[in-house]
Amino acid sequence: MRTPATCASSRVEWIRERTQIPQVELPEGRWLDLPGRGRTWLTDVPGPSPDAPAVILLHAVGTTGALTWFPVIGELAKDYRVITFDQRWHGQGIMSDQFMISDCADDVAAVIDELGVEKPIVAGYSMGGVIAQRVWRQHPSKVGGLVLAATTSHFRANLPEIAFHQGMEISMRLLNVLSRFSVTRAAAGRTARALSVPPTETGQWALAQFNSTHPWTVGQAVASLGRHNSGPWLKSINVPTAVVVTARDHVIPPDRQRHIAWSIPGATVHEAQCGHAGCVLEAAAFVPAFRAGVDSVRLRMANSPKRAARPAQR
Repeated sequence: MRTPATCASSRVEWIRERTQIPQVELPEGRWLDLPGRGRTWLTDVPGPSPDAPAVILLHAVGTTGALTWFPVIGELAKDYRVITFDQRWHGQGIMSDQFMISDCADDVAAVIDELGVEKPIVAGYSMGGVIAQRVWRQHPSKVGGLVLAATTSHFRANLPEIAFHQGMEISMRLLNVLSRFSVTRAAAGRTARALSVPPTETGQWALAQFNSTHPWTVGQAVASLGRHNSGPWLKSINVPTAVVVTARDHVIPPDRQRHIAWSIPGATVHEAQCGHAGCVLEAAAFVPAFRAGVDSVRLRMANSPKRAARPAQR
């Protein structure tokens, strides 16, 4: 007779057998204190020289910085300083009374200031791509270029999506009450620490990283994402931008991803033949396309004339 424990074990084995998680060297991390905001878990991999250009990688919803980007970090570190961190409410990121995409963008600006990084390329995957857009909107003087991967300008594009996000927003307002209790937040923190297993086997480490984010975080993030709409101001983006399209994506349709590039002056498109989880599960297809996007932005940054300062907006 199969018990719940054996069923759970079988599911884990089924996942491991059918997913191709890259076996790479996992970078070490450290705590970074952001004055007045909190602290987050940071991975900062130096490039080949002290003056190597910096890339800040922003992760997808429900994951962590390292989990979304570990297949990419080693490749980028050949030529770039590579920085990623856990967004608030994710992994070992900042805990707060509520989750807002605009706060996540302010966190990125705080990381840039705390590390003393000059005009980095800000790159984001899915939710991270939305946050990257907001970083430029709210802190344009801090951004050298953008790479937007597997993302969109808005989510409420049709009636089913509108109904879904509105329902999620109402539900999350109710659940948000739970997150305000310090006992609940402390329990979530203890769970995350308990799951921080040594990174000896990549699959085991990846499962622990995934489990370090509480399920209600996904709902809170989805509700906030549903309020995002950068469509009216994408045409104002004045930094070199690359859009990496996950061409077999069933979560964010590829045409909606391409629309971002069509809306941003001078943006380039780099196609990766993978689905929405391609950053990890189809890394062989995703990493070269993403690397090409980053290199394209770097080249245009080097050749771009100095831009006039633009006021920050919310």
